[in-house]
Amino acid sequence: MTVFFKTLRNHWKKTTAGICLLTWGGHWVYGKHCDNLLRRAACQEAQVFGNQLIPPNAQVKKATVFLNPAACKGYKARTLFEKNAAPILHLSGMDVTIIKTDYEGQAKKLLELMENTDVIIVAGGDGTLQEVITGVLRRADEATFSKIPIGFIPLGQTSSLSQTLFAESGNKVQHITDATLAIVKGETVPLDVLQIKGEKEQPVFALTGLRWGSFRDAGVSVSRYWYLGPLKTKAAHFFSTLKSKEDFMNICMEPNTVSKGDFITLGSKKVSDPKLHVEGTECLQASRCTLLLPEGTGGAFSIDSEEYEAMPVEVKLLPRKLQFFCDPRRREQLLQRPAQ
Repeated sequence: MTVFFKTLRNHWKKTTAGICLLTWGGHWVYGKHCDNLLRRAACQEAQVFGNQLIPPNAQVKKATVFLNPAACKGYKARTLFEKNAAPILHLSGMDVTIIKTDYEGQAKKLLELMENTDVIIVAGGDGTLQEVITGVLRRADEATFSKIPIGFIPLGQTSSLSQTLFAESGNKVQHITDATLAIVKGETVPLDVLQIKGEKEQPVFALTGLRWGSFRDAGVSVSRYWYLGPLKTKAAHFFSTLKSKEDFMNICMEPNTVSKGDFITLGSKKVSDPKLHVEGTECLQASRCTLLLPEGTGGAFSIDSEEYEAMPVEVKLLPRKLQFFCDPRRREQLLQRPAQ
């Protein structure tokens, strides 16, 4: 034993590296084990619904899944869905049809032509969700088709709506299984929709809002500074202060007198919480408005985190327009919230 410890002391660099490697490996294995336990528990809960008897005059519920394999970097969305969501859906007893999108805008076109289904499930990020709701609400029979409940399985880099529908979780597997189980349990909540229409374009529909201005431009440029690690968000807002530009928001008009320090500090926080506003922000409440850009300005809108060319648009609120599956723990809270 003495010789063993003496050897470790004489080769302390290798010993330190080995301990670090073993610690990291143990943590990784433990994390995988915990993820497997979460998947097993979710599948067992879904199996309870799948074992329920169907009345003689009832039909199996049909669910159509729009899966965007490219929603996450490296096409990880497909793997995340197949490992964490697909088994739950199949065990629940639903007749599941999975449609994998191949290019941007495909989900929108398919929704405009799709036949009736009992449940629509979006497996992707903000962009996939925005395509699906736009496809639903552009249909000639949208008055009836929009009553079909929609489920959202957050697989994308940005999945803003998941913060509204489901409890917060730092574990990606738990977040996905919770969202999928919410569809199985069937609790729904009505959500407001924004209709955004240009002069010549077909309307686009959004759930989380429309943004334009310096805060928006800095937010979408964060990924360019990936090499700065945890400082990338502050760097994006710092370099944006070197440009001269007015700043406005879709509902709340923020002053153009924000200091560079406040822009960097608050802008970094707004990336994760867009509802934050600087002092002096003027907020208006309206069911319909027209957004006109100052002469000589351009840029791009962010509509549900998707980029669109900035132009004069009419924005109309469609209160409680779509039904979304949600975590039962969040349903009462959402129902008490007034239309916005």
